[in-house]
Amino acid sequence: WGNLSEKMSHVVKKRKLDKSRQDRLYFDSYSDVTIHEEMIADHVRTNTYRTAILRNTESIRGKVVLDVGAGTGVLSIFCAQAGAKKVYAVEACSIAEQAVKIVKHNNMEDRVEVIRGTVETVDLPEKVEVIVSEWMGYALLHESMLNSVLYARDKWLKPGGVILPSKAELYIAPISDPVVEDRLHFWYTVKDQYGVDMSCMSDFAQRCIMNSDITVNSVTVEDVLSHPARFAELDLSSVTVEELRAVKGHFRCSSFGSAAVNAFCVYFTVTFPCPDKPLVLSTSPFKPETHWKQAVLYLDAPVEVVQDTPVTGEVSMYPSEDSARHICIHVDYSIGEQKTQSKTFSIPDWSSEAQS
Repeated sequence: WGNLSEKMSHVVKKRKLDKSRQDRLYFDSYSDVTIHEEMIADHVRTNTYRTAILRNTESIRGKVVLDVGAGTGVLSIFCAQAGAKKVYAVEACSIAEQAVKIVKHNNMEDRVEVIRGTVETVDLPEKVEVIVSEWMGYALLHESMLNSVLYARDKWLKPGGVILPSKAELYIAPISDPVVEDRLHFWYTVKDQYGVDMSCMSDFAQRCIMNSDITVNSVTVEDVLSHPARFAELDLSSVTVEELRAVKGHFRCSSFGSAAVNAFCVYFTVTFPCPDKPLVLSTSPFKPETHWKQAVLYLDAPVEVVQDTPVTGEVSMYPSEDSARHICIHVDYSIGEQKTQSKTFSIPDWSSEAQS
């Protein structure tokens, strides 16, 4: 896959997509059933939102709520079930038509109003006391609607209003991906199988496999080589769009034991304020899997570590120059005595390559 996507990006020297086309591609990608099935079937995601909304009944009962990027309208209906007086479900893509049916089907049309359009362009008849949104993308910020949530906050949320979730945090940990180990080792096994020595392919294989794509994958607990380190925190009541142009922070990890580090894993949590104690939706490899899985960033080459080897560095996440919705992750890192290395990663972008 790696070299195929490389090949495609050489064929198409990606021109900067104009903003309206980026948006169209993005919104179109949400008009099929599959993505909504995946999101609603993600029990951790949907149930955490449901629980958080029901636990916030005090803040929601009798209040006006805005659901940013409502999709099928499921969160809006949860809010109505929690006693909201009125919910504006704003959705830019054609799934809004289905949301209207779902709202009707649940006899909520007097409480939930589906509005087709982007939150930047819709005109609500009133300000709101609560904003709810499931805006998180892969590695938190890929394809993320966070900018839209912040726009809605600044334009429509009354002072002292509630945002659900209220906080997002980003974490990183060194990992050892055994599939990569196996794939690199494979070329050393060809001679025994077929009598032709192909071990010289391993360098080429390493360049292809340990490329600069952000790979979305489930990381197994056993492959995580240290306690994860938090490198950024976003407080949704105060963070600005300007600050999202570079979300960055330092990290320091300490290896559990002897292993070969061949990648970093990046994941996020979001936190909902609740009357008793906050509720956390986590995409950590140590917690039940979600559809976000984890973002895996391959080093150029594996590095051996032993117990307590320090792995330190700085991560910076920023929008790609090709498309503002696409995320780039730059990591400067140092493992043990090794001098600092740098690598920049991005999510391979099939949609714009295929359609440019």
